[in-house]
Amino acid sequence: MFHLSARDLSIAYGRRTVFQDISFDAGPGERLGLVGENGAGKSTLLRLLAGIEQPDAGAVTTRGSVGYLDQEPDLPVGGTIADALDAALAEFRAMEARMRVLESRMGGDGADTALLEYGELLDEFERREGWSADARAARALAGLGMGEISTSRPVGALSGGQRARLALALALTRAPDIMLLDEPTNHLDDDALAYLEETLREHRGVVISASHDRAFLDAVCTSILDLDPSLRVGRGDVPSVGPARYTGAYTDYLDGKAAARLRWEQAYQQWNDDVNAARAAMRSTAHQVGHTNRARRDNDKFQPYFFGQKVDAAVARRVRDAENRLKDLEVNRVPKPPSELTLAAALDEKPRDGVLIAARDVDVPGRVALAALDVTGDTRLLVTGPNGAGKSSLLAILAGALVPVKGTVLRARGLRIGWLPQEGSFPDPALPALAAFAAGREGQPEEYQSEFASLGLLPGWEFQTPVGRLSVGQQRRLALARLLVSRPHVLLLDEPTNHLSLGLVEELEDAVVKSDLAVVLVTHDRWARRRWAGESLELR
Repeated sequence: MFHLSARDLSIAYGRRTVFQDISFDAGPGERLGLVGENGAGKSTLLRLLAGIEQPDAGAVTTRGSVGYLDQEPDLPVGGTIADALDAALAEFRAMEARMRVLESRMGGDGADTALLEYGELLDEFERREGWSADARAARALAGLGMGEISTSRPVGALSGGQRARLALALALTRAPDIMLLDEPTNHLDDDALAYLEETLREHRGVVISASHDRAFLDAVCTSILDLDPSLRVGRGDVPSVGPARYTGAYTDYLDGKAAARLRWEQAYQQWNDDVNAARAAMRSTAHQVGHTNRARRDNDKFQPYFFGQKVDAAVARRVRDAENRLKDLEVNRVPKPPSELTLAAALDEKPRDGVLIAARDVDVPGRVALAALDVTGDTRLLVTGPNGAGKSSLLAILAGALVPVKGTVLRARGLRIGWLPQEGSFPDPALPALAAFAAGREGQPEEYQSEFASLGLLPGWEFQTPVGRLSVGQQRRLALARLLVSRPHVLLLDEPTNHLSLGLVEELEDAVVKSDLAVVLVTHDRWARRRWAGESLELR
């Protein structure tokens, strides 16, 4: 029976340790989701499992066919879609041809060997539904929105999104026993997402997916492997931190992670209490030793010799016990839980009454047209519509970053707007992150270092990194930090979940929900849309 097993996997790039001691198993019907902070090693782990990279320590064992879909698939651009499909189906063609050869040998010498190989091939062929591979390829193309494109079209003529969908269709066509997928929901619309989720749920093999799509993780996964640190007990019951696996879908993972965090905090508090108690016992015993010695010096002629010996032995035993207890606690140290983000505290500005932004008859030809929109102090508005309908343009108009060709936009006096555009814009890529955070504010950047650090959005060692060298996710965090410290009255959020880790997304959403600020939101995130409790505006 096919399976995948990872044991004690560790890898580092130079001095940076990506992860250590990852172990798990996955068998038929298991669908494992990989989550964690950006840079936690989700893509790296998939490459190790696929055999593309080798770990510094540990081992991966697989039994059965393995297929890997890269986050940015590299398809040959010289051929056509039909050529790519033929390559995906070639393995099944070869298996059929080999079975025909083996059938011809079953009546002669070596029949037993031929029969054994034939049985193994037939088992895999049927398990992977090789008989219907051509039909599966057609269904995959149609289900992923590629059905209307001629298979004679060159791959090089496809857009980036179309190439990504073609690569996913090829992976589903191959239907390997072990399917490794890196961000498979990228570039998919709602219909394609529904098709992908149904297909993976029906897959009888192993599926391991790294994804930021919470709705996908909730619909598909039977367990979640979180690469972020969690308290765990290793060999010899010694506490340590490392990745943790949670049974169930994404909803179950959220509950399990919250419970695990609480247990970690309680374990750390108990460990602290025990350390303090052991130290107090040592101080108390030391005081008793000094007091006993003074008493014996003052009253030597009245104290029997044997009594002094017993007291010394008892005190020495208590000292040893306290020292041993403290040593045990140091060996079994419970690491301090990492500080949690506190974004809600930055969005506690008092709401303003009345109309804050009034837009009338605004028009930017080819981008957006809107008759009227009022943003009041209690507005909670989700802007929806197809790509190109003008959602991002509308937010830019409300923020004052885009001036409409026609119409008027009025804003309340003293209004502070927190606009998070879909793509971060930092004019000077050579500017250090801290200086970019403090840009436009009085004083020197160093004066804002503690404020920047308190948000927990970038580690201190990145404060002097030029903005242009930050990852897209880090630039997104920097833009979010600038928004938070602006003390906005209105939040204009354009795809706020893009390029952010799931933990940060959950924290940001929770902060927005708890705040009393006006909010206008644009998002393709299905999880966020499903939980939206405000009004909606559809642009066409």
